[in-house]
Amino acid sequence: MTPLRVRAKWRPSLGMIVVAVLLAVAALPLAGLFFFRLYENQLVRQTEAELIAQASVLAAAYADAVERLDPPPALSPTAITSLAPEERFHPIEPALDLTSDDVLGARPAAVPATAAVDPALQTIGAQIYAIAQRAQDQMLAGVRVLDFNGTILAGAEEVGLSLAGVPEVAGALAGQYHAALRIRRSQHEPPPLYSISRGTGVRVFVALPVIAHAQDGDRVAGVIYASRTPNNIFRHLYGERRKVALAGGCILAVILIIAFVFSRTITRPIHQLVRQTRELGTRGLDEGPADAPHYGTREIALLSQSFHDMAQRLSDRSRYITTFAAHVSHELKSPLTGIQGAAELLRDDLEGEEAMDAGPMDTEQRRRFLGNILADTRRLTALVQRLRDLAQADNPVRGGRTSLAAAWPELAAQFPGLALTAGGEDAAVAMSAENVMILFGHLADNAGRHGATALDITVAFRDWAVVVTVADNGRGISPANRDRVFDAFFTTRRDSGGTGMGLHIVQSLLRSHGGDIRLGDAPESGGAVFEVTLPRA
Repeated sequence: MTPLRVRAKWRPSLGMIVVAVLLAVAALPLAGLFFFRLYENQLVRQTEAELIAQASVLAAAYADAVERLDPPPALSPTAITSLAPEERFHPIEPALDLTSDDVLGARPAAVPATAAVDPALQTIGAQIYAIAQRAQDQMLAGVRVLDFNGTILAGAEEVGLSLAGVPEVAGALAGQYHAALRIRRSQHEPPPLYSISRGTGVRVFVALPVIAHAQDGDRVAGVIYASRTPNNIFRHLYGERRKVALAGGCILAVILIIAFVFSRTITRPIHQLVRQTRELGTRGLDEGPADAPHYGTREIALLSQSFHDMAQRLSDRSRYITTFAAHVSHELKSPLTGIQGAAELLRDDLEGEEAMDAGPMDTEQRRRFLGNILADTRRLTALVQRLRDLAQADNPVRGGRTSLAAAWPELAAQFPGLALTAGGEDAAVAMSAENVMILFGHLADNAGRHGATALDITVAFRDWAVVVTVADNGRGISPANRDRVFDAFFTTRRDSGGTGMGLHIVQSLLRSHGGDIRLGDAPESGGAVFEVTLPRA
């Protein structure tokens, strides 16, 4: 049979897998920083939505104040197309995207205005800015109120100057909402985190046109220009940098602990098993496996136990084969020596008779030597048969199901010289009928050869097993031989052809099926008692 060999291809070691897992765990916080960008983008859009809401309220107040003036003030010369009644609802959705939109430079400085400001619009702008100032403590937004030329009517600074050249303001003066992301003017942001997050140093600007209704159509009366810095998670992390560093140190410590646990419970025990396997192959099976100092996890412990059990069985089998070979050679040598000696004497007699050097053997001597040859031949034949039985008992066909009650009549028929009595419960055992007959046939044959005339069999249950007690009324077993009756080739009937293999075959057959046999206490009336344990079907 060709031995199974593992295909020679690259395979990662367990240590590599553990390191990869640990690196993946360590990279999770870094991967989280990229996911923070999505959160930052949501913060930018939330800021834009809040600015749109604030600017819409101020623009509505601005337009209402303009429409109430009498006479009406001058407005943008360009009329805005009015919406149909069913289209008068046109919500403005935040559209800035921190990951794809360009972040523009800082807002350009205001320039001198090229047109005079209407005093009426100047007054309205001051009123609208006053409302924005009252909301600024909660909204944190900077607001500029512009007229239809882009001149600042009211604001914290730059009043009277023009922002018409700013792109988002120019778009609003044309009647369209515009927003932009710009770099903040402040230089006090933390530099290390600025390179990680685009949202750290940006400011959201929205420009919302003020549309007033006039007799000749809707026109732009001005622009609400608002801005605010979005909330930023990295600013908070920078403020808590010591705690972040402490958390990072804790994560590193946990990783080191995990690495130690993996090494202690997985890699070290596996390397020990590999080393023991190599040592076992180097020094041979006779010494048996060495105990591992550490078994690691439950699975590794089970693997180690299985390895040690297998190695112990191989070691026991190696010693058994060595001892068995010595016994076989010894047992075969005695009859072969007898056959050789008798044959040589017969040959010498034949040669002597032809050479007239010695007197010929008489018929009785020849008959005796031939009888010795035949007896030793029969002994060899019996020994070879017993060896075949032992080989079959060591490697039987396992499994099957047999009712013991059905086996007793056949056993009684095979040994008519024994009065067989069976009692106790009926039981089914996990053994084929052929193996059951071999097992109890050897016990019955052994009892008959030691002078027994009766065989008493009792069946009982014990936990998972069936216990069969076989008692005979023969000569029994002496105390000196009780510990050797199951040894191979041990017999008290060697002169009458005993091979000493019967009980050893019974023991091997039972153990190969997960059962066992032991010698019970001898009764006062004499005889031998064997307790046979069989697996229940």
